Amino acid sequence: MSAIRLLVLGAVRQHGRAHGYQVRNDLEYWGAHEWSNAKPGSIYHALKQMAKQGLLHAHEIAPSTAGGPPRTEYEITDKGTEEFLALLRESLTSYDQKMDVQSAAIGFIVDLPRDEAVALLKERIRKIEEWRGAVTQHYVPEDGPQQLGHIGEIMNLWVHSADADAEWTRGLIARIESGAYTFAGEGEPFVGVLKEGEENPYATGTPHPGDRG
Repeated sequence: MSAIRLLVLGAVRQHGRAHGYQVRNDLEYWGAHEWSNAKPGSIYHALKQMAKQGLLHAHEIAPSTAGGPPRTEYEITDKGTEEFLALLRESLTSYDQKMDVQSAAIGFIVDLPRDEAVALLKERIRKIEEWRGAVTQHYVPEDGPQQLGHIGEIMNLWVHSADADAEWTRGLIARIESGAYTFAGEGEPFVGVLKEGEENPYATGTPHPGDRG
């Protein structure tokens, strides 16, 4: 799974309606350009592709009085919302995903009800433990990686990464169960997007020509 679909759908959904530069600005504000494939070209391509797929609705906005090309604003459709939530749930539970997918999912976890988020995270731990159990039938971490020669260091890395993921996930579950954060249906959510015209201290470039209003 690519993180870009989840990131772009989630960013548009948080705004309600957004043009490409707003989406790009938000993702850069979250640092996603550093830990994912959410680069400017990928973001604009994803927006156009998902509009063709019916996940987003593209609104053509007339150019401003200052001139320039029309601006396209995107709004998530019902189909897009279904896709976003399906990707979010899969990303939270699937251990065999890249870190950028997990990071994107954590960024949108509060879009789910609290109980469901906890249940999905517990399912993630179950899958990690299941994977660890299968691996340790052939590799015993306590005996050290040398049992498999230097190749054992690869297995050692995987097991340690899995253990760290499970430990971190248990901590997150504990924080959520103790009342941390505002989840879906609990009131005003945390706003992690920039307001129109608000300067982004982490911006890496200039707006796309089609985003100028």
